[in-house]
Amino acid sequence: MEYRKLGRSGLLVSSLTLGTMTFGGRGAFGKVGSTDVAGARRQVDMCLEAGVNLFDTADIYSDGESEEILGEAIKGRRDDLLLATKVRMPAGEGPNDSGLSRHHIVRQCEQSLKRLGTDHIDLYQVHEWDGLTPLEETLEALDTLVRSGKVRYVGSSNYSGWQLMKALGVSERLGLQRYVSQQIHYTLQAREAEYELVPIAIDQECSILVWSPLAGGLLSGKYRRDDDAQEGRHLEGWDEPPVRDQDKLYDIVDVLVEVAEARGVSAAQVALSWLLGRPGVASVIVGARTDEQLADNLKAAELVLSEEERRRLDGASAPPLIYPFWHQAKTASDRLGPADLPLLGSRLNDWS
Repeated sequence: MEYRKLGRSGLLVSSLTLGTMTFGGRGAFGKVGSTDVAGARRQVDMCLEAGVNLFDTADIYSDGESEEILGEAIKGRRDDLLLATKVRMPAGEGPNDSGLSRHHIVRQCEQSLKRLGTDHIDLYQVHEWDGLTPLEETLEALDTLVRSGKVRYVGSSNYSGWQLMKALGVSERLGLQRYVSQQIHYTLQAREAEYELVPIAIDQECSILVWSPLAGGLLSGKYRRDDDAQEGRHLEGWDEPPVRDQDKLYDIVDVLVEVAEARGVSAAQVALSWLLGRPGVASVIVGARTDEQLADNLKAAELVLSEEERRRLDGASAPPLIYPFWHQAKTASDRLGPADLPLLGSRLNDWS
């Protein structure tokens, strides 16, 4: 297992993280999984043995049950791992039971600590943008939690480029704790992050943690052009991520399966390995309904794709160059920096 620095911090995280949205099964999250405490302990054991040191959850997963189950599963070995959780989504029916106000952040942090059975959270992430609460209030609340010892580091999730840059700017201006990470959706099927968020990861040292790296199973090899899966979250009504171009999705899967079969590994391992080789990515969050799926995903940490394999996957999945990127590729190729290259580097010949 490789360990990578998390953003502009000294914290090292494993290149694979265990995501625990499958823990519990309450409400709509039952469509994703329903792992109980015994199953969670097995998966935690498998991950620790493989070298995974980061475990990710959220206060809303199964209405807090995911945190409770994870807390039970790590009892007696808290010091052997890092815990990440999130705040922002509705946690009740009241007008102040959601968002990123000081009131909601501090209250939910206390609740998460109780459910996890710990005295501190290693990475506390804002789960989504809140356009009604001033960033100063949100960041000051997070700063207070760090200074109190209840939180070690803070991160964002699902921010747009301007939102993340504004938050980093406010932190710098006020001397507050700075987001060390951004947990985002980024896959072969959905590479929109390369427009703004990947460049920010490189330029501002705000590392990427990838959620749903197999696009909800769409990149597992189970879903094919003429032979879709018999089971999976998309068949059970879970609609993330959206598929805007089904033909392109199947074109990507075709190449993914070809590369996997040639290497004698699963399509899922190839999709995960592709992400692990992308600039700005610190860790890829894997989760599984079964121990067998998890064991297969963990093998991705050992798979290194060749340049030719990456070229084929890149070509099948490349996002369109929207403005101003097509213009920059055409007219600014003589002065591109490291943050520009993940999107534009392989596309410059298109405009030569």
